[in-house]
Amino acid sequence: MPKVDMDMASGKIMVWHVAAGDKVSQGDPLFDIETDKAAMEVEASESGYLHHPVAEGTDVPIGQPVAWIYVEGEEVGPPPVTVAPSATGHAPEANLDRGRDPAIEKPAEEAVSGGAEHQKTRATPLARSLARKAGIDIGRIDGSGPRGRVQAGDVRDTLQQPQSQPIQAAAAGFSFETGTLAVTRSKGGAGTPIVLLHGFASDAKSWAPLEGHLSDRPIIRIELPSHGKSPKLRITRFADLVSEVRRAFDALDIETAHLVGHSLGGAVALALADTRHKTVASLTLLAPCGLGPDINGQALTGIGNATRAESLGPWLKYMVADERLISDGYVRAAMATRADAGMRGAQIALADAVFPDGVQAFDMRAALDRVETPTKIVWGRQDRIIPWQHALRAPGRVSLHLFENVGHTPQFEIPNEVGKLLRSHL
Repeated sequence: MPKVDMDMASGKIMVWHVAAGDKVSQGDPLFDIETDKAAMEVEASESGYLHHPVAEGTDVPIGQPVAWIYVEGEEVGPPPVTVAPSATGHAPEANLDRGRDPAIEKPAEEAVSGGAEHQKTRATPLARSLARKAGIDIGRIDGSGPRGRVQAGDVRDTLQQPQSQPIQAAAAGFSFETGTLAVTRSKGGAGTPIVLLHGFASDAKSWAPLEGHLSDRPIIRIELPSHGKSPKLRITRFADLVSEVRRAFDALDIETAHLVGHSLGGAVALALADTRHKTVASLTLLAPCGLGPDINGQALTGIGNATRAESLGPWLKYMVADERLISDGYVRAAMATRADAGMRGAQIALADAVFPDGVQAFDMRAALDRVETPTKIVWGRQDRIIPWQHALRAPGRVSLHLFENVGHTPQFEIPNEVGKLLRSHL
């Protein structure tokens, strides 16, 4: 624990930027600390692999280890015994076997972050702390400091300005996390597995109506960042989202899979088929994003901002053609899965990244042209979220299945029909 002001006896670990086992390079941001007088981002003084980090929220005396960095190939043992602080609250000076940490020499307002995550935006630690607490992407703030560095005053000025609805929702208060995406598997079944990718503001449970028609096959569900049981990852563009899901897909360690994606998950599934074509046996896209700019941003924001069943229900009805499918019990069950305000805020931040100003900010048409995997697109002609006409931009080898009296969720509205189409792939 570095000393950043004269009266400091200990510092609190506010957030880790890396997880145990992660590889770090010298200069990478490791963690944020907070004292009564300062906020600071601490960088790695060496390169290696991080292990044994203390828990976030822990007060650590000056000079006390907060984590250990092992060199590559070094055997990782049990957590080392830390040195107890003295009566003054300080660890013995003998603990500081590397001398003064260069990070300690920098005032809190002058420390500069390194690492891949922060290379594009120069900012002081206090500015980063203020932006993180407000749920604002610091990369969107113009810095007034040297070489465009974002200062604390720049963040405060931004907070005083009128904000767009997505930023207001994200500012509800949450911290981005690290970790791998949640993956669940069905029990039983044989043959090539089916991998399911849900859409925005949904989760793995949404596939239940369709899974009843596929019970003889192994089913694997990957939950998008900030959805279901997946961590609240910082996503700043569609490519980041694809990278996270691709990492989870690769970790499945399967020879081939039938890939099914809905809406935003459909766009990600298409990106996977484009880059992992040898692993994807077939591709089924249900009302996919990425084939045109239009999207009902008002409905997405309404769903993301809803804090009670009464405000969520009207927006959920936009998802289907027959609104009677959205019963009061269905709405309350859906709201129960969205009780975490932090998750809702992280989802709005994700939507702001991939659907800025209510527009699809990514174009997957070229990828669809390249994919030679057997592909089906299933869409409802009464879709009020994404125009079904986007499907007409598909190349001739892609089979289109356009259903009357169906909205944006064919897997929920007509699971039997979608199941039949999937089985023709299987």
